[in-house]
Amino acid sequence: MSHTRRHLLASALAAAALPAWAQGGKPLRLLVGFPPGGGTDAIARLLADKLKDRLGAPVVVENRPGAGGQIAARVLKAAPADGTTLFLTHDHTISILPQVVKNPGFAPDEDFVPVAGIASFVNGFALAGGTPARSFTGYVDWLRSQHGGKGAVGIPAPASTPEFLVQLLARRYQLDLVAAPYRGGAPLLADMMGNQIAAGIGSVQDFIESHRAGKIRFVAVLGGKRQAELPDVPTFAELGLPGFEDMPYYGFYAPRGTPQKAIDTFSAAVAEVLALPAVREQLTHMGLTVGHMNPAQLAAREQAYTQVWRKIIQTSGFQPQ
Repeated sequence: MSHTRRHLLASALAAAALPAWAQGGKPLRLLVGFPPGGGTDAIARLLADKLKDRLGAPVVVENRPGAGGQIAARVLKAAPADGTTLFLTHDHTISILPQVVKNPGFAPDEDFVPVAGIASFVNGFALAGGTPARSFTGYVDWLRSQHGGKGAVGIPAPASTPEFLVQLLARRYQLDLVAAPYRGGAPLLADMMGNQIAAGIGSVQDFIESHRAGKIRFVAVLGGKRQAELPDVPTFAELGLPGFEDMPYYGFYAPRGTPQKAIDTFSAAVAEVLALPAVREQLTHMGLTVGHMNPAQLAAREQAYTQVWRKIIQTSGFQPQ
């Protein structure tokens, strides 16, 4: 074989090893399982804007909301495993849904591969602006004195960690609480700001700007310690309800079979973006604890979190729907 032919063959093989979006700037599709305007969407758009420069191709955010991320997860499963489709999601879709839904339409361990983790976060209990209570214990007292201990607490998805928290709060404080599921944090927040529901549980990143504006107020957070962006808000452990110290996570996933070159390239690009001071500052301001995880680290984080919640779900007596 001539030197020229060997060179051409080597070039062709190198090009074939590149992710599809690196060949001619083909767009990369970034799936989000929640509506525009929510915390996950905001994170995706911030990262997509920075990733496009490092990947040399457009990164297009595609919202596929519904069923707590199930719809987007199914889209990911059906997508070609060529590196052009990724899914940014949090613990609910990956660690919780497969345990609480009989036929979610996907199995993370079989259908997806972890690509990069970006951060951990906490959920918080918040009150609508029109709710007179100023603390969590004040909310409990208000329910008992004004509503016979009955109340509805909004949650961003059915059979989610917030729903199990509602069940535990009801038992712990002997209240008649009902979890009212929404299609994501954004519509729940809208109803809270309109005083259509007195309380809700959601991620800090979904609610924090409205909390800062005084339109709603956090009165308790999960996690092992108070949040830097919410220093005056106690943890549930401080209020006497331990067991919710393990923090949920955000990560990127790709369809099973995606070339390792594409996974490694994307994960490295995510690490570079997260190292940018402006990006870290924006994500921290949203209430996230920023930290890049490579594929193996994200897989370990996912497994550990899944095990924690498997025990909680089994203890609750919840039966998969």
